[in-house]
Amino acid sequence: MRIFLASWICLMSASVFAQQESVSAKRVLTFQEAIKIALKNSVNLNQQRNNLQLNQTQKISSIASMAPSISASTSASVFDGNSFNQNAGVVVNGIRDNISGSITARLNLFNGFNQINTIKQSSSQLDAQANFVNRTTQDVINSVSTQYLQVMLDAELLLVAKENWNALAKQLEQTKEQVALGAKAPVDEYNQDALVKGAELRFVQAEITLNNDKAFLSQTLLLDAFEEFDVERPSWDINTLGSEKIDPIALADIAKQHRGDYLRAVKNEDAQRYAMRASKGLLMPSLGAFFNYGSAYNFQRNEPDSIRITTSKTLVINDNTQASGYGLQTINTPKTVANEKQRSFNDQFKVDNVYKQYGIQLSIPLFNGLQSRTAYIQQKTLYENSRLTRKNVEFQIRNDVLRAYHNYEGAKKAFVVTVDQLKAAELAYNLESERYNLGITNFVDFVNANRILVQSQTDKAQAEYRLLFQKVLLEYAAGTLKPEDFQ
Repeated sequence: MRIFLASWICLMSASVFAQQESVSAKRVLTFQEAIKIALKNSVNLNQQRNNLQLNQTQKISSIASMAPSISASTSASVFDGNSFNQNAGVVVNGIRDNISGSITARLNLFNGFNQINTIKQSSSQLDAQANFVNRTTQDVINSVSTQYLQVMLDAELLLVAKENWNALAKQLEQTKEQVALGAKAPVDEYNQDALVKGAELRFVQAEITLNNDKAFLSQTLLLDAFEEFDVERPSWDINTLGSEKIDPIALADIAKQHRGDYLRAVKNEDAQRYAMRASKGLLMPSLGAFFNYGSAYNFQRNEPDSIRITTSKTLVINDNTQASGYGLQTINTPKTVANEKQRSFNDQFKVDNVYKQYGIQLSIPLFNGLQSRTAYIQQKTLYENSRLTRKNVEFQIRNDVLRAYHNYEGAKKAFVVTVDQLKAAELAYNLESERYNLGITNFVDFVNANRILVQSQTDKAQAEYRLLFQKVLLEYAAGTLKPEDFQ
């Protein structure tokens, strides 16, 4: 029993320890995984995908509108009083039950090419929405890339702040020993302690910044706010990125062929042009064909049934053996005949009251308060505005590409400069630390060397990560950014 109890306690302890370890372990979120989660959970992207399905339905509906429209109707009513029974062709006074049904088909033959232009409009709107979904996908990738980069940079700056804090803390211990030996004045210890506290403050601030940017990234990815995670640097070769040559003019031409916002603007312009032509068709005559098939049944209450029994008189020669001679005798013979006033449901609804109506209808608009003309002017205005929007996007593309190109070239130069700057700052700090420990230089020069080193480390980290993500920014500006690139 004791052995069993001891085994159970060990098992429970191991289980609790494993749970604590799983809770304390942080999730490592890779860049590819962040992109995948964002494309799945993005609210804006999913809304645009839903709108794309709506546009697809609208296109199918516009095509189906070319087919005949078919409708069926039925009605049941009771007339109490004096009314005209059109099925019997008489005026009756009483209670009459009516049942009617019909099937109607209508086909538009010509309406100023309104339906054709409407189909073209809905097709262009579908293409525009598809391009918008593509651009929204690129927006999500670009947004997540920027936020992921910021979290990576925050983690690097936090590491820089921690290393600087630890280095200054060690320097403080040395200063305390030197003060105890009388090699340095107590004021140097106080100054060094203040410097350590400042480094600790910068570490705390860097930690706060990292947590805030992580929360912002979690919100974008729709992750649980209480789920801890770390980011991982993508396995991209920064030397390869820095050596890539870009032609901004060729890149701008590529952007006009791939940018979803520009292609959307082009398709929206086409859609508004077709909408303008469709509204112009309202000013023209329309011709349509129709066919109507129906029947009805009526029943007059307080009337004999549809079947009534009558008698007929027949003269027969009566041979009476008991009497002499022959005589004539009248015989009443019962006979079933139809009541013409009340006919059965089958007779009325399936035979007698069936009707067919077909023909063509020409409608010529003469005057409707200038509503059709106003609708045409409105669509024409929307078309002109869509043209201006397309031109504006075209100029915006060239500016975006040129700005991304300059940022890329500037990032390459900044990275090279910060690498050399960091090397020089590290040499200066090491020499200044030795001079300060030997008492050759003063505390102010040492603090200045430490400040330059920390700033150089920060500049180098920022330049490195910005250059690392220039590939994403360039492809985003050119519109060639695809989710498959990050699988």
